[in-house]
Amino acid sequence: MSKETRLNLAIQKTGRLADESRSLLERCGIDLLKSKDQLVCKAQNFPLDVFFVRVNDIPTFVATNACHIGIISQNILMDEQTVTTNPQLKGIQTLMELGFGRCRLSIAVPNSSEYQGIKAFEGKRIATSYQGLLREYLKQNDVNCEIVPMQGAVEIAPRMGMADAICDLVSTGTTLAINGLKEVEVIFESQSVLIRNSELNTVQEELLERLRLRLKSVQVAKSSKYITLHCPVKKLEEIKSILPGSEAPTILALQGREDLVAVHAVCNEGVFWNTMEDLKAMGASSIMVLPIEKMLD
Repeated sequence: MSKETRLNLAIQKTGRLADESRSLLERCGIDLLKSKDQLVCKAQNFPLDVFFVRVNDIPTFVATNACHIGIISQNILMDEQTVTTNPQLKGIQTLMELGFGRCRLSIAVPNSSEYQGIKAFEGKRIATSYQGLLREYLKQNDVNCEIVPMQGAVEIAPRMGMADAICDLVSTGTTLAINGLKEVEVIFESQSVLIRNSELNTVQEELLERLRLRLKSVQVAKSSKYITLHCPVKKLEEIKSILPGSEAPTILALQGREDLVAVHAVCNEGVFWNTMEDLKAMGASSIMVLPIEKMLD
């Protein structure tokens, strides 16, 4: 199969999103070679070639059509597009959010600081690896301060006297706490996204749509549950009303029982213990909540 009839996908070689990107492809039924030393591998059962690259290189790979699509954190893409003058990079499109790698880009200050709002950074120094997004945020808030560029260990900058604050990614906040810092401003909410360029041919567009449908299916299945229960006929409407996110449950007769029916439903919201307890209190029985592996509308 020629390269014109295959898709090229760039993902992070190592790091925060690498394993989750591989796992996502596997859940989409795409079999990849397992070697982590390879820079590129072919999917075994889908017309897809996967390139393992440095995360900051993914926008360039996609923009130059070395790869047609990529999986990347929104914060990295937005930062690259903010600082670049390259129209190819600015032309990268976000196709869909993928729901993993969630984090936020935030400004943090030492715990001892009395924070009095964004204007307090006027004339101060902020250390960051995300100069573009920070610069735009400060500009929007009409704040002039020095941006100290760093590529790692940003959280130690205040302790070393290099900056008054930092701007860095936060997920749990543990790293900030360990380094005596507190989060005071959220600049950008981020997660992983699927990106693409505009250079795909007709066959590649069709392949991309097939991949997108698989990704969507995995997302829907992950957030949905299949619930079955036995329901008193007199309580059917009440019980249907509390099934989370279920629009049209299937109602089945139970052999030899005129007072009970079986209810089967796909719930696209969480089914928690309190929901099951409420169902039980209304007279439901034999309640089962099952995971869904795949789902297509």
